[in-house]
Amino acid sequence: MKAMILAAGRGERMRPLTDSCPKPLLKVRGVALIEHHIRNLVAAGIRDIVINHAWLGEQLIAHLGRGERFDANISYSEEVVALETAGGIIKALPLLAEQDDEVFLVINGDIYCDLQFAHLPVLAPEYSAHLMLVTNPEHNPNGDFQLENGVLVNPKGNKQNTYTFSGIALYRKSFFKQFFKQHSATKYDNVMSQEAVKPLAPMLRAAADQQQVSANVMHSDWTDVGTPERLAKLNTI
Repeated sequence: MKAMILAAGRGERMRPLTDSCPKPLLKVRGVALIEHHIRNLVAAGIRDIVINHAWLGEQLIAHLGRGERFDANISYSEEVVALETAGGIIKALPLLAEQDDEVFLVINGDIYCDLQFAHLPVLAPEYSAHLMLVTNPEHNPNGDFQLENGVLVNPKGNKQNTYTFSGIALYRKSFFKQFFKQHSATKYDNVMSQEAVKPLAPMLRAAADQQQVSANVMHSDWTDVGTPERLAKLNTI
């Protein structure tokens, strides 16, 4: 299995820290956020890693190289402008998967967690994605989704028993193909027009309505490092 670490965002809420440093290179306990992910992936035997970049991407490349010191094989997907989450994944698809049913892992570069990737769930053949959820943090008390018998569900009025998307998920290549309106059988993954800027949340909600996404709640230490305050708190633990 291959993995993608999302690292193209500007990190506006983390300013001024991200004015001169890409968010995934901010350090937790002396180690860059993105390095924690790379080391955890390699420990699980996942060595082929794709990283997208836009803002200050040259710093990411200079710091990580091709992954030799991590015993990893790192490839990069450059974005002239950040393409949003789904757009970035779609652009990187040729590096991630060949067949439509091929499964890969995606991790937000600006989260911190101690999930053991060797124990990832298996994406069942009847689903096109599997999301890892967490209990709702203070900054997202209403959560994002509900869970019914292992299937992702959009909340419909009832905000109880909701969970937050952790930013860690398994996807089939076909998940993105089916939601990309401008695709052709062979060229959809190379689209570079303005249409390529595409957020992920609407796609997940549409797929949840079709019962195409499985999910589970993970019980690992997890933080969305979205503000300087959250980063500082992590560094005091």
